[in-house]
Amino acid sequence: MSEADPGLFGPSSVTWQIHADPMMWVAGVRALYLQALHPRAVRGVMQNSDFRRDAWGRLLRTANFVGTTTYGTTEAAEKAGARVRRIHSMLGATDPDTGERYGVDEPELLLWVHCAEIDSYLHVGRRSGLRLADAQADRYIREHRTSARLVGLDPDAVPADRAEMNAYFEKVRPELTAGEEAREVDDFLLRPPTHPLLVPARELLWRRVAHLAYAALPPYAHQLYGRPAPEPTVVTRQLRATGTLLRCVPARLRWQLPPKHILRAMDRLGPGSRPAPYKLGR
Repeated sequence: MSEADPGLFGPSSVTWQIHADPMMWVAGVRALYLQALHPRAVRGVMQNSDFRRDAWGRLLRTANFVGTTTYGTTEAAEKAGARVRRIHSMLGATDPDTGERYGVDEPELLLWVHCAEIDSYLHVGRRSGLRLADAQADRYIREHRTSARLVGLDPDAVPADRAEMNAYFEKVRPELTAGEEAREVDDFLLRPPTHPLLVPARELLWRRVAHLAYAALPPYAHQLYGRPAPEPTVVTRQLRATGTLLRCVPARLRWQLPPKHILRAMDRLGPGSRPAPYKLGR
C-alpha cells in the first residue's frame, strides 16, 4: 500500500496547525478590510463579482480554496490553483479616472492580496493566543510562497519572513487609500444583507466579528478608514478572550462544517495528522 499524499504542506507544517484555528474566520475578515485599501485590487473585485449580493459565497469560496490547498491532496490543490489562475486570466478592471484597462492577475495585485491574507492569518493567530515562536512565524510566511505560486506569482518575488513582509507593507503604503470601493466593503462588512429574521443574530454576533477584525488592523488602516479603534492592549485582550472562547468548542464539532477538509485529511493520513495547537510548541 502506497503512502498517503500529505498535500502541499503536510501535518508537520506550521500552516497545517494555524489554519485549523477558529480565529481564522476573524483573520479572514481582517484580510478583506486590508485588501480593500488597495484601489486597483478592490476595483478588480467590485467590477468582476456581485460582491454586494454574493459576499457570503465569496467568503466561503475563499475558505474552501484555503482548506483545499492546506489539507487537500497535491492534485486537488494544484487543480484549485489552476482554476483560480484561469478565472483571473479572463478578468480585467477599468480605472474610472484614467480609463486604463488592466488585468486582475497583475503580479502587484496578486501580491497585495496574498500578503494581506497571510499577514492577517499570522497576526490574528498570534495575537489571539496561538503560541508561535518568531522562527515559526517566519516559517509560516515562507511556506506560503507555495500558495503564492498557485495563484500565479513567482515564489522568489514573495516575502519569505517577517522582515521582508514588513518591508513590503512599508513600500506599498503610499498606494493605499480608502476609496469608494473600500467604503462599500466596509459598509457591507458592518451590515451584510441578511434575512429579516436573522437581523438580531447579525447584530449580536457578526458585528462583533467585524468590529474585532477591524480593530486588529494596523493603525494606518484605521487612519485611512477614518474610524477609531480601541487601544491596542484592549484589542489584544479582546482577541485573546475570543480565541479562548472559540477554542473551547470541540475541534471535531467545528470541523464538521462543510466541506470538512480537515476531517478528510485525517481520514487520508491517519489520526496522527490531527491539527493541534500544542504541536506548534514542538
